[in-house]
Amino acid sequence: MNWIHTISAWAIPVMIAFIPLYAYFKKVPVYESFVDGAKDGFSTAIGIIPHLVGMMVAISVFRASGAMDFLVDLAAPAVRWLHIPPEVLPLGFLRPLTGTGSLAFTTELIKTYGPDSMIGRIASTIQGSTDTTLYVLTVYFGAVGIRNGRYALKVGLFSDMVGFFAAIFVCLLLF
Repeated sequence: MNWIHTISAWAIPVMIAFIPLYAYFKKVPVYESFVDGAKDGFSTAIGIIPHLVGMMVAISVFRASGAMDFLVDLAAPAVRWLHIPPEVLPLGFLRPLTGTGSLAFTTELIKTYGPDSMIGRIASTIQGSTDTTLYVLTVYFGAVGIRNGRYALKVGLFSDMVGFFAAIFVCLLLF
Protein backbone atom coordinates (compact mmCIF):
# COMPACT_ATOMS: atom_id res chain seq x y z
CA MET A 1 0.00 0.00 0.00
CA ASN A 2 2.95 2.30 0.61
CA TRP A 3 4.03 2.09 -3.04
CA ILE A 4 0.59 3.38 -4.13
CA HIS A 5 1.08 6.43 -1.92
CA THR A 6 4.56 6.98 -3.36
CA ILE A 7 3.35 6.67 -6.97
CA SER A 8 0.42 9.04 -6.38
CA ALA A 9 2.67 11.58 -4.64
CA TRP A 10 5.18 11.60 -7.52
CA ALA A 11 2.89 11.16 -10.56
CA ILE A 12 2.08 14.81 -11.19
CA PRO A 13 5.55 16.24 -10.49
CA VAL A 14 7.10 13.62 -12.79
CA MET A 15 4.62 14.45 -15.58
CA ILE A 16 5.20 18.18 -15.13
CA ALA A 17 8.94 17.63 -15.49
CA PHE A 18 8.69 14.98 -18.24
CA ILE A 19 6.50 16.87 -20.72
CA PRO A 20 8.75 19.96 -21.13
CA LEU A 21 11.87 17.79 -21.19
CA TYR A 22 10.39 15.56 -23.88
CA ALA A 23 9.33 18.62 -25.89
CA TYR A 24 12.80 20.13 -25.52
CA PHE A 25 14.48 16.98 -26.86
CA LYS A 26 11.98 16.88 -29.75
CA LYS A 27 12.97 20.50 -30.54
CA VAL A 28 9.50 21.87 -29.76
CA PRO A 29 9.57 25.53 -28.64
CA VAL A 30 8.14 24.88 -25.18
CA TYR A 31 7.56 28.42 -23.97
CA GLU A 32 6.15 29.65 -27.28
CA SER A 33 3.81 26.67 -27.45
CA PHE A 34 2.65 27.41 -23.91
CA VAL A 35 1.96 31.07 -24.76
CA ASP A 36 0.04 30.10 -27.92
CA GLY A 37 -2.05 27.66 -25.91
CA ALA A 38 -2.75 30.30 -23.27
CA LYS A 39 -3.91 32.72 -26.00
CA ASP A 40 -6.27 30.08 -27.40
CA GLY A 41 -7.56 29.30 -23.91
CA PHE A 42 -8.26 32.96 -23.22
CA SER A 43 -10.23 33.40 -26.43
CA THR A 44 -12.15 30.20 -25.68
CA ALA A 45 -13.01 31.49 -22.21
CA ILE A 46 -14.26 34.78 -23.68
CA GLY A 47 -16.31 32.87 -26.24
CA ILE A 48 -18.17 30.72 -23.68
CA ILE A 49 -19.03 33.51 -21.24
CA PRO A 50 -22.39 34.28 -22.93
CA HIS A 51 -23.30 30.58 -22.75
CA LEU A 52 -22.42 30.44 -19.04
CA VAL A 53 -24.37 33.61 -18.25
CA GLY A 54 -27.42 32.21 -20.05
CA MET A 55 -27.19 28.95 -18.14
CA MET A 56 -26.78 30.71 -14.77
CA VAL A 57 -29.81 32.92 -15.48
CA ALA A 58 -31.87 29.86 -16.39
CA ILE A 59 -30.85 28.10 -13.16
CA SER A 60 -31.71 31.17 -11.10
CA VAL A 61 -35.12 31.48 -12.75
CA PHE A 62 -35.77 27.75 -12.23
CA ARG A 63 -35.08 28.01 -8.50
CA ALA A 64 -36.54 31.48 -7.82
CA SER A 65 -39.77 30.85 -9.72
CA GLY A 66 -40.66 27.96 -7.47
CA ALA A 67 -40.54 25.47 -10.35
CA MET A 68 -38.09 23.25 -8.49
CA ASP A 69 -40.24 23.25 -5.34
CA PHE A 70 -43.32 22.51 -7.44
CA LEU A 71 -41.61 19.52 -9.10
CA VAL A 72 -40.37 18.22 -5.74
CA ASP A 73 -43.84 18.51 -4.17
CA LEU A 74 -45.37 16.83 -7.21
CA ALA A 75 -42.95 13.87 -7.10
CA ALA A 76 -42.77 13.49 -3.29
CA PRO A 77 -45.68 10.99 -2.91
CA ALA A 78 -44.28 8.71 -5.61
CA VAL A 79 -40.77 8.69 -4.17
CA ARG A 80 -42.07 8.07 -0.65
CA TRP A 81 -43.91 5.04 -2.04
CA LEU A 82 -40.57 3.86 -3.50
CA HIS A 83 -38.93 4.36 -0.06
CA ILE A 84 -36.77 7.19 -1.41
CA PRO A 85 -36.29 10.11 0.98
CA PRO A 86 -37.97 13.11 -0.67
CA GLU A 87 -35.27 15.36 0.81
CA VAL A 88 -32.84 14.21 -1.92
CA LEU A 89 -35.19 15.04 -4.81
CA PRO A 90 -33.97 18.63 -5.25
CA LEU A 91 -30.47 17.20 -5.68
CA GLY A 92 -31.74 15.15 -8.61
CA PHE A 93 -32.98 18.35 -10.26
CA LEU A 94 -29.98 20.51 -9.34
CA ARG A 95 -27.12 18.16 -10.14
CA PRO A 96 -27.51 18.23 -13.95
CA LEU A 97 -27.75 22.02 -13.81
CA THR A 98 -25.06 23.20 -11.43
CA GLY A 99 -22.15 21.57 -9.66
CA THR A 100 -21.74 24.33 -7.09
CA GLY A 101 -25.46 24.53 -6.34
CA SER A 102 -25.77 20.78 -5.96
CA LEU A 103 -22.67 20.64 -3.74
CA ALA A 104 -24.11 23.40 -1.54
CA PHE A 105 -27.40 21.48 -1.31
CA THR A 106 -25.54 18.26 -0.47
CA THR A 107 -23.60 20.11 2.22
CA GLU A 108 -26.85 21.38 3.73
CA LEU A 109 -28.35 17.88 3.73
CA ILE A 110 -25.25 16.52 5.46
CA LYS A 111 -25.30 19.33 8.04
CA THR A 112 -29.00 18.77 8.70
CA TYR A 113 -29.17 14.97 8.74
CA GLY A 114 -25.54 13.95 9.33
CA PRO A 115 -22.99 12.25 7.08
CA ASP A 116 -23.88 8.76 8.30
CA SER A 117 -27.63 9.17 7.86
CA MET A 118 -29.33 7.53 4.91
CA ILE A 119 -30.06 10.96 3.42
CA GLY A 120 -26.42 12.01 3.81
CA ARG A 121 -25.17 8.81 2.23
CA ILE A 122 -27.62 9.00 -0.66
CA ALA A 123 -26.81 12.68 -1.29
CA SER A 124 -23.07 11.96 -1.29
CA THR A 125 -23.49 9.01 -3.62
CA ILE A 126 -25.68 11.02 -6.01
CA GLN A 127 -23.07 13.77 -5.98
CA GLY A 128 -20.44 11.27 -7.11
CA SER A 129 -22.65 9.28 -9.49
CA THR A 130 -24.04 12.04 -11.68
CA ASP A 131 -22.63 14.94 -13.65
CA THR A 132 -23.42 18.57 -14.36
CA THR A 133 -24.70 17.75 -17.82
CA LEU A 134 -26.00 21.18 -18.80
CA TYR A 135 -22.80 22.85 -17.62
CA VAL A 136 -20.66 20.37 -19.55
CA LEU A 137 -22.72 20.80 -22.70
CA THR A 138 -22.68 24.58 -22.35
CA VAL A 139 -18.95 24.85 -21.86
CA TYR A 140 -17.70 22.22 -24.29
CA PHE A 141 -20.26 22.70 -27.03
CA GLY A 142 -19.97 26.47 -26.69
CA ALA A 143 -16.17 26.24 -26.91
CA VAL A 144 -16.21 24.37 -30.22
CA GLY A 145 -19.30 26.05 -31.66
CA ILE A 146 -21.74 23.13 -31.68
CA ARG A 147 -25.25 24.57 -31.93
CA ASN A 148 -27.36 21.43 -31.98
CA GLY A 149 -26.72 19.22 -28.98
CA ARG A 150 -30.15 17.69 -28.60
CA TYR A 151 -28.97 14.07 -28.69
CA ALA A 152 -26.14 14.77 -26.26
CA LEU A 153 -28.60 16.52 -23.96
CA LYS A 154 -31.03 13.59 -24.03
CA VAL A 155 -28.30 11.03 -23.37
CA GLY A 156 -26.70 13.17 -20.67
CA LEU A 157 -29.95 13.77 -18.79
CA PHE A 158 -30.91 10.10 -19.13
CA SER A 159 -27.50 9.16 -17.70
CA ASP A 160 -28.04 11.56 -14.81
CA MET A 161 -31.44 10.01 -14.10
CA VAL A 162 -29.95 6.50 -14.17
CA GLY A 163 -27.10 7.63 -11.90
CA PHE A 164 -29.58 9.26 -9.50
CA PHE A 165 -31.72 6.14 -9.13
CA ALA A 166 -28.73 3.79 -9.12
CA ALA A 167 -27.14 5.80 -6.30
CA ILE A 168 -30.35 5.55 -4.28
CA PHE A 169 -30.76 1.84 -5.01
CA VAL A 170 -27.16 1.05 -4.04
CA CYS A 171 -27.45 3.05 -0.81
CA LEU A 172 -30.73 1.42 0.14
CA LEU A 173 -29.23 -1.98 -0.67
CA LEU A 174 -25.96 -1.50 1.22
CA PHE A 175 -27.03 0.64 4.15
